[in-house]
Amino acid sequence: MAKRERVVRMSVEQPLWRALTGYRVLTMVYAVLLYYAFNRGGYERPWIAIGYLVVLCCWTLATLPKVANAASCTKGFLVADLAVALVGILLTPLADAQAQSIDGPTLPSIWTAGSVLAYAIKGGWRWAGVASSLVAVANIVERGHPSRDTFHNVLLVWVASIAIGYVVEVARASERTLARALEIEAATRERERLARDIHDSVLQVLAMVQRRGTALGGEAAELGRMAGEQEVALRTLVAGGLTRPSLVSEDESEGAVVRVVEVDDEADADGPADLRVLLAPRAGSRVTLSEPGAPVLLPSPAARELAAAVGAALDNVRVHAGEDAHAWILIEDWPDEVIVTVRDDGPGIPEGRLAQAEGEGRMGVALSIRGRLRDLGGTAELISVPGQGTEVELKVPRGKAGEK
Repeated sequence: MAKRERVVRMSVEQPLWRALTGYRVLTMVYAVLLYYAFNRGGYERPWIAIGYLVVLCCWTLATLPKVANAASCTKGFLVADLAVALVGILLTPLADAQAQSIDGPTLPSIWTAGSVLAYAIKGGWRWAGVASSLVAVANIVERGHPSRDTFHNVLLVWVASIAIGYVVEVARASERTLARALEIEAATRERERLARDIHDSVLQVLAMVQRRGTALGGEAAELGRMAGEQEVALRTLVAGGLTRPSLVSEDESEGAVVRVVEVDDEADADGPADLRVLLAPRAGSRVTLSEPGAPVLLPSPAARELAAAVGAALDNVRVHAGEDAHAWILIEDWPDEVIVTVRDDGPGIPEGRLAQAEGEGRMGVALSIRGRLRDLGGTAELISVPGQGTEVELKVPRGKAGEK
């Protein structure tokens, strides 16, 4: 068995950074066009406006990597970026003294909103509130007096940035919650897989040692007693849950990250496997196998899990129905699903016995059979009538057999 790490990356925040990058470039172009189209001849000191717009273009293009994600967008960059916007606003009346009287656009125009939005995405609504308030003060100073248009623009930026900042905070909290849920789900699946493996191997051996040791007597009986104690302890551990510290939830710049250590069987083949071949070794003098004439193909992992579930059902026949019980395996290959039925002629299972066994930590049916089928997207139905044997029907849908 080899281990591999599967990384599940989720981010609601990352698309906002990409949108901000495009917004900064577009508003930079807009600020330049606004100057040349409307105000080029009206500025008293055009060299101030041209100089600032050159700096604005160079700054915007040079700092595009800084707004690619939260990790790159540092506090120092945010302060410098907002300073560029504020300086542009305050330079507007120096470049054009009439700007205060005609209530025209500032030099950076709507580019300023990009700086405020960077605060919102990086730090949430509180940071956005501080940045938009500084922009509001700069606009009032630039106009010389509060006006209706100035108040409208300031309020729009203030509300929009705070709303976006709040949405980002909610998105981050949702990502962390989802990452934790995925971690718990992955841990549960790994715990059940380990429990199935333990039940199919170690617990079966310990139970056999206990029975044989008790039958032989003497020192073997003491060995059987110790094996029985270890079996009970191990069943308790399996039933109580196995905590694995290999699953980590993170909140990185790209979003919430869940790393799941998975077991990868090196013998896994990419192609499908014939279920008949996997179940053929189960046939014998007391196990009759009935199969279709054509191969019953399933994805290799799904075929092995289904074969293991059949093996667990046969183990239950041998242990609970007795060595003389006969079992029949029937394989049905349908277009949309594969059905395997395991039937025996044993005494059957008394009503309520399965629930009692689960309470005692005996999870053979719950984990080795039903758990496997549930992971494959299928179902396991058990029908038992006292005195008339037991029948286990395993169904695996073809569309979900490979999704694990």
